[in-house]
Amino acid sequence: MPAPLTMDVRRGAVAQLGALLADSRVATSGRVAVAVGPGQGDHIESLIAPTLGEAEVFRVADGTVDAAVSLGADLRKAAYEVVVGVGGGKTIDVTKYAASLAGIPMVAVATNLSHDGICSPTASLVYEGGKGSFGVPMPLAILVDLDFVHSAPQSLVRAGVGDVVSNLSAIEDWQLGNVERGEPIDGLACSMSRTAAEALIGRTDSIESDAFLTVLAESLILSGMSMVVAGSSRPASGGDHEILHAVDQLFPGTSNHGELAGIGAAFCFFLREDEARVQQVVACLRKHQLPVVPADIGLTSQQFAEVVALAPATRPGRYTILEHLRMQDSEIRDRVEDYVRAFGH
Repeated sequence: MPAPLTMDVRRGAVAQLGALLADSRVATSGRVAVAVGPGQGDHIESLIAPTLGEAEVFRVADGTVDAAVSLGADLRKAAYEVVVGVGGGKTIDVTKYAASLAGIPMVAVATNLSHDGICSPTASLVYEGGKGSFGVPMPLAILVDLDFVHSAPQSLVRAGVGDVVSNLSAIEDWQLGNVERGEPIDGLACSMSRTAAEALIGRTDSIESDAFLTVLAESLILSGMSMVVAGSSRPASGGDHEILHAVDQLFPGTSNHGELAGIGAAFCFFLREDEARVQQVVACLRKHQLPVVPADIGLTSQQFAEVVALAPATRPGRYTILEHLRMQDSEIRDRVEDYVRAFGH
């Protein structure tokens, strides 16, 4: 799958959307639809009106499969050439899936940086049975508006750091699967995923800085592209994300994606007994005010042990440090307690 035609991270990106859509590689006939979320829909519509007066704006109610199917039906009816999703992760995921249903390209305009779904070949959507990931084409072009990112809840922006840093754990798991199971591994995808994490983990600035947010945006996009290259989520999802999915199943609403990915990565490095890397990951999480131990997200050690026990079942067939160690429940409890003693406040 080809890389996006363009990627732009700057202030005022939403207001300049018209200039991107004037590019004949994106749209030629001018039939453009714009999907916005419920929270900032009016503000976004007012910003794009001067340059996209002919575009029809659709409101995305929530992050469900039903919302995506409904938007997809609307897009098919009017034969739009391209749809632009403007908003956070839910709005972009709904728009990606709706665009795939309508058979048209999609442009992503991110107003938040909470996870690497901006550019990933999947859409995470809620349906009656829970939450699932659906394969979709990656966006044709990607914009990130730093004005909106600065005004987003800080906890959500910081969460993007946890999601990127978890790539380091995912890569270790992929390499483990290659050694132990002969699983094919893509060196380019690994390199892209690792580069995204390493670009971020040692920085001394944080989300107050445009420079940091630019690197965070680039890292999240590069992480998403690594999954496109790999043809799966392998370079950015290992035991860390198995833990994340288990938390969502057992204790829904506990925390957000990036925060859980960060804790999962730190715990997986602890299980690997990689002292240098676990210290580096924990230091990064603390610097950006992200949770480190179960109590930071309101879980007890016993509850987190239940999460770790369930985690391998969330991704059948994926080989990670959790599958490799094959820990019994008593050993899981002991390792969780050891981790909490080592890194609890």
